[in-house]
Amino acid sequence: MSLLRDDALSVAFDHAAARYDLLVAASPGYHGHLRRSARRLGLPYEGRGARVLDLGCGTGASTAALLSAAGRADITGVDASSGMLERAAAKRWPAHVRFVQASADRLGAAGVDGPFDAVFAAYLFRNVPDADHTLAAVRDRMAPGARIAVHEYALSGKPVHRALWTAVCRAVIMPLGRAGGDAGLYEHLWRSVLGFDTAERFAARMRAAGFTDVRVLPLPGWQTGITHTFVARVAS
Repeated sequence: MSLLRDDALSVAFDHAAARYDLLVAASPGYHGHLRRSARRLGLPYEGRGARVLDLGCGTGASTAALLSAAGRADITGVDASSGMLERAAAKRWPAHVRFVQASADRLGAAGVDGPFDAVFAAYLFRNVPDADHTLAAVRDRMAPGARIAVHEYALSGKPVHRALWTAVCRAVIMPLGRAGGDAGLYEHLWRSVLGFDTAERFAARMRAAGFTDVRVLPLPGWQTGITHTFVARVAS
């Protein structure tokens, strides 16, 4: 199976949206890890006065994580999947949270304009056709001195972590996906992680895109060496 891209991936997420929250809730540490990555943005004063872009917000799990870390920020959640956004918008949110349907590389066409003071992107960059182009487009919408946190499956490069990811996918993630009628999406998840950058390679991409102070931070539990937070800034 080849990787899903663009409209095919959005359709797959649309189909999976009704069961998505149940599946991720079964993943140990999923929501806690998102909250940890959101805190790593380090927004002061609970984000008061900050404009924050939640890129690839899905059903709103990353949005909720942002609110836990920066509950006073103005948050714009963006996703290409109408089904996922419908689930997100149906939840209760403060008035300073809004959702917009757009792909990550066509933000301007959807009226998502900067400058943003912070960007949070969870589980996004594996799924875009051109990660370098998307990083550049995101950077162009960030204010001087703005912060970014990318929460992503990016393997360490060690064989043990690659093997663990495959074992978890084959034993747990893909069987659950098949049971829900979404086999293609969760096979895509497995393969997309194997084919994506290592953590150090993605950090190098961020530096090449013009981000400064790039750091790669681990996450605890079984996802150590599998999922990382990448934090960086735009130069002031």
